[in-house]
Amino acid sequence: MAEGILKIATCQFAVSGEVGWNAEIIQNFLRKAKRLGADIVHFPECALSGYAGADFDSLEGYDWQRLAEETKKIISLAGKLKLWVVLGSTHRLTEPNKPHNSLYLINPAGQIENRYDKRFGTERDLKHYTPGNRVVTFEINGVKCALLICFDLRFPEIYRELKKMNVQCVIQSFYNARQTEQSVHRHIIRQTMQCHAATNYFWVSMANSSGPIAPYPSCFIQPDGEIVKQLEPNKPGIMVNTVDTALSFYDPSEKFRALAMKGILTNGPVNLDDVRSKNTKTL
Repeated sequence: MAEGILKIATCQFAVSGEVGWNAEIIQNFLRKAKRLGADIVHFPECALSGYAGADFDSLEGYDWQRLAEETKKIISLAGKLKLWVVLGSTHRLTEPNKPHNSLYLINPAGQIENRYDKRFGTERDLKHYTPGNRVVTFEINGVKCALLICFDLRFPEIYRELKKMNVQCVIQSFYNARQTEQSVHRHIIRQTMQCHAATNYFWVSMANSSGPIAPYPSCFIQPDGEIVKQLEPNKPGIMVNTVDTALSFYDPSEKFRALAMKGILTNGPVNLDDVRSKNTKTL
């Protein structure tokens, strides 16, 4: 594959508390992604393990051995298919610490390359999970990528941090799928990510669960903030989109973004010696 080109398979399905069922679907998606020519396959938050507080009440008595067995099968298949995989799951810590809500980055050699742990948890998350504290970036085909999870979306400082690191593509997993009714998430989650993409000039893959009441489907966003493609709401699906860093998009902030990132929040003179400028109470 040419430098600067990355084909991402973004997948969604109705994540459940049944690890074996989730694992079978994930492996089927990996095989399909291979046939579609993807380089990396992206799954929702907690796609393998299920999501505590949503798919089951708590992690008490959780079958960690079964989770490890199914994880190893997926890692092995990724190696056989020579695919990168971003796998949402739960990473057990030493008791009494609560586990991490994580994304395993699996490489085409069939190994865990790295692991991203959700840095900001909702109040519900904090009952079940320990937030992480590390940035995770990696490079495929000359494209620098970063991993994020769901509620991280609410903190624009994270995206500025990634921009300073020259990240080009954000791969972010979500789980918004089991609400009792449609919520404000329908109106703000994709829109917020479109804003992060446009203000930082990122490509974005968003993978959400497609549970019974998912307020938004998985989507792929280009650096000007436009949603290039999205999956059908509330149905399982896969789409392959291409990051091409040679393409150029509308980016009105480009010439001035570095100033703002340095804390200089104007692109005019910082100290303008003009009495008519300084006096703000007269015509």
